[in-house]
Amino acid sequence: MTTTTAPDASKTPQVVYACRANGGRSVASRLLTEHYAGGRVIAISAGTEPGEHIHPEVARVLESLGLDTSRESPKLLTTEMIAESDLAITQGCGENCPYVPGARYRDWPLDDPKGQDETEVRRIVADIDGRVRDLIVELVPDIDLPPSLLG
Repeated sequence: MTTTTAPDASKTPQVVYACRANGGRSVASRLLTEHYAGGRVIAISAGTEPGEHIHPEVARVLESLGLDTSRESPKLLTTEMIAESDLAITQGCGENCPYVPGARYRDWPLDDPKGQDETEVRRIVADIDGRVRDLIVELVPDIDLPPSLLG
């Protein structure tokens, strides 16, 4: 007789946010996830062609929302990061995004905030904010989300 065990409902879900430079969209997604999930979702971010630093226009907007970007530095996206995550959210990493058999992927078509003015960066961050909030509720249905940082 074989028995199968149900997935561990107490396991903290892990999401990897992947974009090209790991300097804007994926960083905003990770920081917003950490803020709203309060430790109930593990969020990592990485890029297929990581830059040297996060985009300053993105850092300014995130800092204005109370999110600390001082410890952020772009990292290379690896197959291990995807394999160890419950979900990989792609955000413009294109053809270079590693494919891991069996991994769950979801694409978020987001505009690139690099080089954009503050109004445009805020619009992109607001788009990410809504997507992140929806994702957290999907991953942790019983969570009591704090109000949006964007009012």
